[in-house]
Amino acid sequence: MNTLTDRYLAATLRSVPAPRRDEIASELRASIDDMIEGRTDGGQDATTAEREVLTELGNPDVLAARYADRRLQLIGPTYYLLWLRLLKLLLSFIPALVGTIVTIVEAAEGKGFGAIGPGLVVAMQVAVQITFWLTLTFAIIERTQTAVDLPEWTVDQLPDAPVRRGIPLADTIASVIMLVLTIGYLPFQHYQSWVRGTDGENIPILDPALWSFWLPALIVVLVASVIFEVVKYRIGRWTWALFGVKAVLNLAFSVPLVWLALSDRLLNPALGERLSWVAEADNRDGIGLAIALGTAAIVVWDMIDTARKTRQQTA
Repeated sequence: MNTLTDRYLAATLRSVPAPRRDEIASELRASIDDMIEGRTDGGQDATTAEREVLTELGNPDVLAARYADRRLQLIGPTYYLLWLRLLKLLLSFIPALVGTIVTIVEAAEGKGFGAIGPGLVVAMQVAVQITFWLTLTFAIIERTQTAVDLPEWTVDQLPDAPVRRGIPLADTIASVIMLVLTIGYLPFQHYQSWVRGTDGENIPILDPALWSFWLPALIVVLVASVIFEVVKYRIGRWTWALFGVKAVLNLAFSVPLVWLALSDRLLNPALGERLSWVAEADNRDGIGLAIALGTAAIVVWDMIDTARKTRQQTA
């Protein structure tokens, strides 16, 4: 007869060591029978009692793991922290190092900006390989119960209490990245934009005539802004002096940009050859106005937010 108890015992015993199966089978069947008998003596139906007892015992695979003294986890608490520490250490520099080397090699072969893609792909592949093989190694150590002499933890390993900073590192990194990308895009669009001429030649988005003064001047302001972000982080909090410098840099960038946009000197006139709607004066004026208003709104909001932070941190 293939009863629920028989099926439960079979599911449990398949995951326990073979030498102990007969012992465990006898012990477990006796326990189940006793539990069922205790419920039927109380007037419960035998079928219902059997189902409730087996439900109470739970998943047979979990029960088998307890009998076999086997952990139901990939890496247990004994080695988890060491695994995590090594994983963070290896991922912190190896993928970036390998990706950079591949990018340099690809660039040396004349692929230009196309060399970035293969570098990123290789870096991600290396990160996956490191994670897999390191995890597999620790899983094997966990399963084979290999003795590993781990250093004892002492209070000397306690890190210093973090200093509360008014300038989060994440905000600084994000600001610097955005500024660097903007600096890089200005010359990039001159040689590689999304607009192409009838013969396939590149059509810059910004007027090439601006390279005589305005674009280099804006790049200088952006570089100064990068330096400002680093200095601000080193100081650790907003001050009214920093607020003043921030205001000057914002105005030094936004005022020329707004003036160029409103005077129709920002976009490349050659865009009209491929984008007919740009050739229309009304549309160009509308684009210039949108750029000017957007720039002004961003600057005003940024200065209001900066003033609020400065007041809070200098109070």
